[in-house]
Amino acid sequence: MTTVYDVPAEMLINSVADKLKKDQKVKPPEWARFAKTGAHKELSPDNADWWFVRCASILRRIYIDGPVGVSRLRSFYGGRHRNGVMPVHFSKGSGSIAREALQQLEKSGFIKAQKTGRTISPQGQSFLDNAAHEVKEELTKTNPAMAKY
Repeated sequence: MTTVYDVPAEMLINSVADKLKKDQKVKPPEWARFAKTGAHKELSPDNADWWFVRCASILRRIYIDGPVGVSRLRSFYGGRHRNGVMPVHFSKGSGSIAREALQQLEKSGFIKAQKTGRTISPQGQSFLDNAAHEVKEELTKTNPAMAKY
């Protein structure tokens, strides 16, 4: 059985993002066209489908890290905040993006809320495992040596 751990993260996230967009499980909010992904960023994302990629990434992160809340997701999606001539410091990512994505994924049935944070639901786990299996099949078609893994 293929799991999330068996395939490259970038390929899995892109595959899941395409599925989320095609199935219309999540929809970007109106403000997503103008939003930055954190205080450390200067511009909004270049990718027009960045919302689906972020939702797929959050879904994978919840699968891997177990109970996760908005604060831990903000830390994960943060980065270097350049302060001009002052020293660089860490800045957390946007909490509004993380919160809205978690709410949409919860509404879709992929994650469930608990007292300690949000965890992956059985439906979400099977969704990600099926996507990982499809990615692994694509990898084995392009590189037959990957079949033994």
